[in-house]
Amino acid sequence: MTALTIPEKRNWFGLVLLGLAVGVASGLFGIGGGIIILPALVYLFGYYTRISAGTSLLAVVLPAVVGVITYAIDGNVNLLMAVLLAAGSIFGAPLGSWLLTVLSHRVVLWGFIGFMLIVIASLFVVIPSRDAVVDIDWLLGAGLVLLGLFTGVMSGLLGIGGGVIIVPLLVVVFGASDLTAKGTSLLVIIATGASGTLANLRRRNVDPPAALVIGGAAAVATPAGVWAAYALDPATANIVFAVFLALVLLRMLVDALRRKS
Repeated sequence: MTALTIPEKRNWFGLVLLGLAVGVASGLFGIGGGIIILPALVYLFGYYTRISAGTSLLAVVLPAVVGVITYAIDGNVNLLMAVLLAAGSIFGAPLGSWLLTVLSHRVVLWGFIGFMLIVIASLFVVIPSRDAVVDIDWLLGAGLVLLGLFTGVMSGLLGIGGGVIIVPLLVVVFGASDLTAKGTSLLVIIATGASGTLANLRRRNVDPPAALVIGGAAAVATPAGVWAAYALDPATANIVFAVFLALVLLRMLVDALRRKS
């Protein structure tokens, strides 16, 4: 192992703390946690970006599994919705990777920042009902596939996890309960994380011991995040999620200002 790929001496204690933070965020917001893991591995633990991305993708699977089980206990996971989202995402990810070769990363990044600002503003207007039931017909099903496609494209273009897109749009556009949106998002993350990890393992773009430490610690903390999600009323949960998305966008804004092309 070289300093350009995986650090020779891993900071195990730091990785455990990172995992605990990711687990709480995963359960609370319905995200995989890659948006937290990737920059932490690069800037705090000295990992090469490609290895960080692969390690992050594997690490999010365990907390996502725990989160899905915890949300499913109260019926807050929609299997059909997750299947349709995952189907679109499978085609969207390679399309996004291809578009990365023909589009300006900086232009895409600014466009996505503008889009997410609208989404964040919507979270202060649309308050989800926890009694909401989404009846999926052909039109709604097609919309979910398109949302999955868009999520996959953005993942391929910008390397962002699907949860930060899926959860707010399921609430704002499709009228889902915030709890169902989070549980369903985590189920999609299991599918995309597992499939992406297989490819990364073949390319040796993963640090499995670090991923398992982060993922294991995150899995332990995920139920606490789910508990917090249930404890918050829908309006407060929307505000907390909007603040989290704003922090994500702040990091992306720094990246956009640094890029020149």
